[in-house]
Amino acid sequence: MECKKLYYTYSEYLKGKYGEKVYKLPINLPVTCPNRISGKGGCTFCAESGTGFEAADSGISVQEQLLSVRQKIEEKYHAHKFIAYFQNYTNTFLPIEFFSSYIVEAAVISDIVGIAISTRPDCIRKEYLDVLKKVSDDYHLDICIELGLQTANYHTLDQINRGHGLAEFLDAVNQIKVYGFDICTHVILNLPNDTIRDAVETAKILSAMKIDMVKIHSLYIAKNTILCEAYENGTITLCEKEEYIDRLITFLEYLNPEIVVERIFSRIPKEDSVFCNWGTSWWKLTDEVRTEMKKRESFQGKRFHYLDGAALNQL
Repeated sequence: MECKKLYYTYSEYLKGKYGEKVYKLPINLPVTCPNRISGKGGCTFCAESGTGFEAADSGISVQEQLLSVRQKIEEKYHAHKFIAYFQNYTNTFLPIEFFSSYIVEAAVISDIVGIAISTRPDCIRKEYLDVLKKVSDDYHLDICIELGLQTANYHTLDQINRGHGLAEFLDAVNQIKVYGFDICTHVILNLPNDTIRDAVETAKILSAMKIDMVKIHSLYIAKNTILCEAYENGTITLCEKEEYIDRLITFLEYLNPEIVVERIFSRIPKEDSVFCNWGTSWWKLTDEVRTEMKKRESFQGKRFHYLDGAALNQL
């Protein structure tokens, strides 16, 4: 079995859609997250800088950020097509006029073929989707909305102070589907207290909701976070690498094979974390996963046979 057939990679998807490699250009807006200003301190895993550890200063204009990163990518990879990626924090947690202005500022940059918006399920509303629809039509751009779900286990969502449950995610997906935008869901497969059963149920829900893409994260412990304090105090434990790989492979087996897999491990600068990927590089871990999948004769969608009234197959 070829490695590229083990799961549907993002690079394979982009090359098939655009005919060549496409690179994401990260954008950092002067925005925060509703969960951080609620008085609860935000998600337990979220650092003060959010998740955009390598992002530019949010005080720099959108166009300046895009042009600067684009030049570096062009020189290094000879790239010609790009996706403007509004990456850090909750990018729809803005007054609508500011949101619209930032999106248009990115849309007018040459060689931009798409816009990706990272946000939360409880920050999706029609007027924001209308802005994206107009920009998509006016500038002929593809739109992808990235929703942070993390896990289908609402008990775990409460424990990590996520600030929303599963219902908000389902509502956001239903709203976005009306517009035909791609949906990428972020999940973490080794959250404290989650089990392999939670990984299975999360894969099933994403498949049932016909999500387009998934970004799979291995939980890292960023410095100066609530989770970091719990980790250093020994009040939480993380599963071993072998257990994560088992969860990941099982997740993929239950996942609809048409769902694009954007990543399978997180990345964070070493100096910003106290734990990440069991002290192993993400690319070595990726090789381990692929080797194990071949050994098991595993592939994405191997167990995708539970929808469409599956129990009736027994008749």
